[in-house]
Amino acid sequence: MTFTHRPVDPAADLDLLHDWVTQPRAEFWGMTTYTRAEVGEVYAYLDASTTHHAWLVHRDGVPVAIFQTYEPAADPVGKTYDVQDGDLGVHLFVGPTRAPESGFTGRVVEHVLASMLIDPAVRRVVVEPDVDNVKSIALFHRTGMTDAAVVTLPGKIAQLAFATREELERRMPALRG
Repeated sequence: MTFTHRPVDPAADLDLLHDWVTQPRAEFWGMTTYTRAEVGEVYAYLDASTTHHAWLVHRDGVPVAIFQTYEPAADPVGKTYDVQDGDLGVHLFVGPTRAPESGFTGRVVEHVLASMLIDPAVRRVVVEPDVDNVKSIALFHRTGMTDAAVVTLPGKIAQLAFATREELERRMPALRG
């Protein structure tokens, strides 16, 4: 099983993105009511951004997840805590599957985190899942994230959490399940 990722192509990937992010299971992604055009606008914005980026994860050539990275200082979350040099934020959405696999999400997370840590400037990863998204919060705890404050962000009340590079590198093998 091989994971790869590439930047989202807002035009070429639009059908897939719209299908995934508008399903009820994507409620915490915040786009379930978006039209195809609105989803396209979001990903075109990310494609043009120098501080926010969207990536499509593939397993053996098949799309399985979206992740977005962002510089917290250029994001609303950066107003809720003392941003440090080397902070990088991430959002993750694992796409729908026909046959759930034990440990699959952990392997996706490990790929995403490893790809983020390729850049030696990344010293700490920041997440801020919705407080009601208990599955994401539990997943981030397994990666070594430490809860910080509960913060108010546009459209959600979020659990802010952090993990240093060293914490993530130590915990990543445990994600394989």
